[in-house]
Amino acid sequence: MLCGSVDDGKSTLIGRLLYETQALYADQLAALEVDSRTSGTQGGELDFALLTDGLAAEREQGITIDVAYRHFSTEHRHFIVADTPGHEQYTRNMVTGASTADCAVILIDASKGVLRQTRRHSYLCALLGIRHVLVAVNKMDQVEFAQARFAEIERDYGELAQRIELTDFTCIPVSALRGDNVLEHSRHTPWYDGPTLMECLEGVEVEHTTTESPFRMPVQWVNRTSSDFRGFAGTIVGGVVTRGEEIVVAPSGQTTTVARIVTFDGDLDVASAGQAVTLTLADEVDVSRGDVIAQREQPPQVADLLQATIVWMHEEPMLRGRTYLMRIGERTLPATVAPLKYKLNIDSFEHVAASKLELNEIGVCDLELSAPVAFDHYVENRDTGGFILIDRITNDTVGAGLIQFALRRSQNIRWQALTVDRAARAQGMGQTPCVVWFTGLSGAGKSTIANRVDAELHRRGQHTYLLDGDNVRHGLNRDLGFTDADRVENIRRVAEVAKLMVDAGLIVIVSFISPFRSERQMARALFDDSQFFEVFVDTPLAVAEDRDPKGLYKKARRGELQHFTGIDSPYEAPETPELTLDTTVLSAVDAARLVIELLGREGLTPYA
Repeated sequence: MLCGSVDDGKSTLIGRLLYETQALYADQLAALEVDSRTSGTQGGELDFALLTDGLAAEREQGITIDVAYRHFSTEHRHFIVADTPGHEQYTRNMVTGASTADCAVILIDASKGVLRQTRRHSYLCALLGIRHVLVAVNKMDQVEFAQARFAEIERDYGELAQRIELTDFTCIPVSALRGDNVLEHSRHTPWYDGPTLMECLEGVEVEHTTTESPFRMPVQWVNRTSSDFRGFAGTIVGGVVTRGEEIVVAPSGQTTTVARIVTFDGDLDVASAGQAVTLTLADEVDVSRGDVIAQREQPPQVADLLQATIVWMHEEPMLRGRTYLMRIGERTLPATVAPLKYKLNIDSFEHVAASKLELNEIGVCDLELSAPVAFDHYVENRDTGGFILIDRITNDTVGAGLIQFALRRSQNIRWQALTVDRAARAQGMGQTPCVVWFTGLSGAGKSTIANRVDAELHRRGQHTYLLDGDNVRHGLNRDLGFTDADRVENIRRVAEVAKLMVDAGLIVIVSFISPFRSERQMARALFDDSQFFEVFVDTPLAVAEDRDPKGLYKKARRGELQHFTGIDSPYEAPETPELTLDTTVLSAVDAARLVIELLGREGLTPYA
């Protein structure tokens, strides 16, 4: 992988490598000559950067945006090189390229020295487990191949490498444009007696940790080709498996032995990391997509509370308390950020207290998963220790994570079996418990309608409880403000309280602005489909502001209230609520009646 700051010459160096190793076809050379005259920056001479900067936007701006992969070979080794972008806003693309790399070439412009992006990319290389780093001090021709300048940069980078515990690095003075010390030693650097860049690349020892590590195979699908065949297909991501070997299925912990190792070309006695196989097992054990088949003597860890390092990759910040989808191996499940412990200051490498991560920031957080998962520490296995985070609403990939360890409380805390469960409590109360979740702008009428619904259900003998936004902030959530992060945590806590109350058999009425779809979806996911009813109190902002029963809109307009929903903080209206109440045409009495009728139609409360 090649990385570095903007205009350090990454694409030019890759183009030079392709050219010098004769990896270009005649038509590619011809096209390069034409493109160099029309789009190049070298006065008509070959502009090697154009070989990888293929996007129109890249050629117009003279930068790399996407990750470009190129192949070339020498007599000694075959290479796949990733050209990653240098701009800070494309750090996520750099992470993508680094996640599968064995060696990193970090370019430093000799005239600029070690920059902020050099520090960021070096740290990410160390973080992502790339231990072989070649530092190409490029554009030495622009500093007249000065030995003193190279020595200064080598010293500065050595200090950086020591701070991030990057022990294996080599500095090489090069000119990618002219080819100095790329494949052959340059006459312009008689003071340098080290290896060329290509000699370093050919000599890098790539550890075969995947085959030496314990056996791991995430199950991609259950293969049922006939009624008497049941196999589990996947790609081995660590170690070796042999026919007859004892294995464990994680996270369930069931054990058995491997009966067959099936491939398209026939059965094998042994299979190793990188091979796609189907395993049949000696016993009828329950194995599903997303489970991990592993070596019995060295099983993966299993936990539902993890500490992980996160590289945030989205314009919308990562917020504490927000729930995302975590994709680890072949399994996807909800994961809640609780809490974000700190973020990294990329300049000083200090740990900074934070409640959110912005685009390209790096932080450490605890993750609460909806179910236990099988995993290894990232440093032991990238495939079973790495994951991505996905936005529940947009399905965008928003973050990449590296698992550090399971939290101790995940091993100490277990669900306690209770004799009296939700069904027993509901039967004793003679009702079906559920949540009626009112959402809408401040002043929409949520609390008024919710209070009438609560009173009417109580009159009919139902057992209810009303959780109102203002009331809860006097106690349970008195420590929370009104930033986006605090609003997320506010709703998370209320949703968990509502879940406990439903378990107690109650009909729970929740009246909160709850402005974000993601948190309302998180709340919904805590309940069965028949237990959650979202009621959107639909009132235009102008009408709610005109009512302004608490005078909050006036304060917000005067700048006395920050992060006020509808003014300087967004409200995301529900897309498919169970009921929409237009309070510009409905009275509070009529709106409450419609809610009661909805519950009646669902068989949750009598009409009378």
